[in-house]
Amino acid sequence: MLVKLENPLLLSRVIDIISELVTEVKIKIDPNGLKITAMDPANVSMVNFMLPKSSFSSFEAGSEVLGINLDSLKKILKRCSTGSSLIIEKQDNLLNIQIQDKIKRTFNLSLIEIESEEKEMPNLEFSSVVELDSSDFIDSIEDCMVVADACSFIIKDGKFVIEARGLNSAMSEFSSDEAKITAENCKSRYSLEYLQKFVKGSKLSEKTTLRFADDHPLRMDIKNDFLELSFLLAPRVETDD
Repeated sequence: MLVKLENPLLLSRVIDIISELVTEVKIKIDPNGLKITAMDPANVSMVNFMLPKSSFSSFEAGSEVLGINLDSLKKILKRCSTGSSLIIEKQDNLLNIQIQDKIKRTFNLSLIEIESEEKEMPNLEFSSVVELDSSDFIDSIEDCMVVADACSFIIKDGKFVIEARGLNSAMSEFSSDEAKITAENCKSRYSLEYLQKFVKGSKLSEKTTLRFADDHPLRMDIKNDFLELSFLLAPRVETDD
């Protein structure tokens, strides 16, 4: 296996985000590209990341599963800078990682055994789909974090509302002028601790798509020309706000 990326900073940012949810992952390489699917230790969230073959300038790979410590990989990828290119080659039980810019720098990362079963994102049905500007979504989540540790996603009368209530409250309301809303009335509550981590992924794309339903998991999708990143988050089912 030998692959080359001309813009490794995007990969570095995604690995940084995923490492906040899990410490070890299986990276699947196949003729379609690179994929990571993992569940956090609390079984509250899942992440799915796809870097398609077309995003690589060179891609020579069959089918491999690589056990990786994300903290170690993250530290290496952070050594990339604007204009760097990245070459990753599997050599026995190591990943040989070359960062090429003004000089060529080489790292060797030990592969690890991971006993957990391979995960797949479940196919769930959602009554509501909302696509909105990522910057607006990020602002709304940050507003909610000021007043509470959880927020509600609400569809009511064709509008999408993000609301948090504690001793104080915060609310953002979106009509069809500010977001693309295909939804029926519903409400579900989610942890802001996790959403705070997810919205870092929203910074990678102009749009973020949210899928949810009454007291139902949230699926959050982020796509750009180079990658696809999705999160799944279990609801907080409580009797009151």
